[in-house]
Amino acid sequence: MANLVLYRKYRPQVFSDIVGQGHIVLALTNQLKSGKVAHAYLFSGPRGLGKTTIARLIAKSLNCASPQKGEPDNECESCREITDGHSLDVIEIDAASNRGIDEIRDLRERIKYAPSKARFKVYIIDEVHMLTKEAFNALLKTIEEPPAHAVFILATTEVERIPETILSRVQRFDFRKISLQDIVSRLQKLADGEEVKIGKEALELIALNADGSMRDAESLIGKIISVEDKEITRKEVEQGLGLINIQAVSKLVDYLAARETAQAISYVNQLYEDGYDLQEFVKTLIGYLRNTLLLQLDRTMETVLASTLTDEQARSVKLHKTKFTPQGIDRMIRAFIAAGNEMKCSTLPQLPVELAIVELLEPEQPPKTQSV
Repeated sequence: MANLVLYRKYRPQVFSDIVGQGHIVLALTNQLKSGKVAHAYLFSGPRGLGKTTIARLIAKSLNCASPQKGEPDNECESCREITDGHSLDVIEIDAASNRGIDEIRDLRERIKYAPSKARFKVYIIDEVHMLTKEAFNALLKTIEEPPAHAVFILATTEVERIPETILSRVQRFDFRKISLQDIVSRLQKLADGEEVKIGKEALELIALNADGSMRDAESLIGKIISVEDKEITRKEVEQGLGLINIQAVSKLVDYLAARETAQAISYVNQLYEDGYDLQEFVKTLIGYLRNTLLLQLDRTMETVLASTLTDEQARSVKLHKTKFTPQGIDRMIRAFIAAGNEMKCSTLPQLPVELAIVELLEPEQPPKTQSV
């Protein structure tokens, strides 16, 4: 429950609070200021990037009694009702559980009626790609000729499943994964608000494991804050969330670079004894090797990866890219992907990793012939 409370407590209530989606915020606030709002939008992108939050902000601004430069005032009755989730004129539909034609037909009937209090009825349909073909056809008819008081905001994590007929009738915005630096900055504000002291390295570790999702990052820091004290270290984050220290991954790669088979296998077993989740370790290792390979193949990737790597990771990856050939890293990635898959059904979690190390470092020897 603590995660949910923290996430709701710091949910952005104005567009200027949105992190990492500046291109979308600028376009939408300009539309809202000018009054030239589309009748239907499509928000696409991975989960946790702010699609539903921005949809609610549009609903607020459209119905706000005193909007300022496209921003809602958050003080009028309409804004308060939308914030509290009590507005009868902002209808949120989860298409995953309301995916049939009957639900969309019901929507088409209700949309004819004027808003109860607000100027606009705003329909937010989440995971819209889950609708059936028949439901999409019914929705299409509504989007083609909507009443003047209706605005549709469709959200999806799988835009490729949206029919072209729908795509051609909506204004589309693609949400981007949020950079590590932006997530760290946002988490620092949350920590300050909760009067919790937490170091930059600990925040970076949380941000890395959120994989560009602000919601996941807020949930992770909420979990840590709920169980730790008012001063949180990187080690506490690792232990509390079961996360992998990049130094642990780097050390194994050092053994691989030096072709020290026995030491590498011993190290994997030590990690297992220390309580590391080896499946998570292998996932992190694969990601680390991928970054190393990308930097080898294209130096310009250093700028691209800078938004997803900590300073410590960047230094480590740059060091290791000089110790392997691209073909060598390719072999390692493939070997550890196979090991990760085999671990799911292995009675000894460390065995597939050990075998991968042997395969990578020990050249096959021809069997010795015995003299008769």
